[in-house]
Amino acid sequence: MSVLKRLLGFSSTGFAQELYLLLGYRPRTLHLYQTALTHRSMSESADANNERLEYLGDAILSALVADYLFKRYPYRGEGYLTEMRSKMVNRQQLNEIALRMGLKKITRYNRADSSLRISHIFGNTLEALIGAVYLDIGYSRTEKWVMKKIILPHMFVDDLETLEINQKNKLFGWANRNGSVLEFETIEEKIENGRRLFTVAALLNGESLATGKAFNKKDASQLAAQAAVEKLGNQLTDPT
Repeated sequence: MSVLKRLLGFSSTGFAQELYLLLGYRPRTLHLYQTALTHRSMSESADANNERLEYLGDAILSALVADYLFKRYPYRGEGYLTEMRSKMVNRQQLNEIALRMGLKKITRYNRADSSLRISHIFGNTLEALIGAVYLDIGYSRTEKWVMKKIILPHMFVDDLETLEINQKNKLFGWANRNGSVLEFETIEEKIENGRRLFTVAALLNGESLATGKAFNKKDASQLAAQAAVEKLGNQLTDPT
C-alpha cells in the first residue's frame, strides 16, 4: 500500500484503499491512474494531467454506451439512440456520477481555485479514469467494468427516457414557437489560473437572458441555457 501511495503522489493515507475500492481490482500500471486523477490545475504538462486520458475515455465511454443502447433498443431509430446517448454521457450527468462514486476525495486539483466550482472537473476525471482503465486492462474488461461500475448502478435509463437535458434545444424550441430569436454569444474570454474561462450569454431578441461560465464554450453555453430555463420557468410550458 505504501508503494502505491508513493507512486501516485497523493497525501491522503487512505488513498490506496479508496482506489482499490473504487476500481474493484488492483491496477497494473499505476502511473496511469496517477495521471487520470490529476487535474490540470496541479500540472500544465500534457503527460502529467488527465486531459489526454479524458479525451480517450470520452471516446471509449461513448462507444460503450452506444453499443449498450443499440442492443437494448433493437427497434429504435438513430435519432432516439443519439438522444439517449447524449443524456447518458452529458457533462452534468457524468459529474454527478463521479461525485457519487467518490472521485472528489481522490482527485488531485487546486482546491483554492474557486473557479473550479463551476466546472465539471469530476465528470472529466471519470472519463480520464475510464481511459486509464482501458489502457491498463484492455477493452473487453473495460466494457465489463463500465457496465458494473457506471452504467448499471448510475445511469437509470428508464428515467432518462423521459428526461429532457438538452436545455439549448428546449430553449430553441420555445423561442421558435414564440417567434423569438435565440442566440448564444461569447461575451468574455479571459485567463484564470492559467486556463481560458469563457462567459457565454443566451440572447433573446438581442437582449441577454442569462449567462454561463466554464472552461470551454460548449459547457458555458449549456450552463447559460440552464440558467435561462430556470429564469423563464413556467413560460416554457406555455405554447402561446
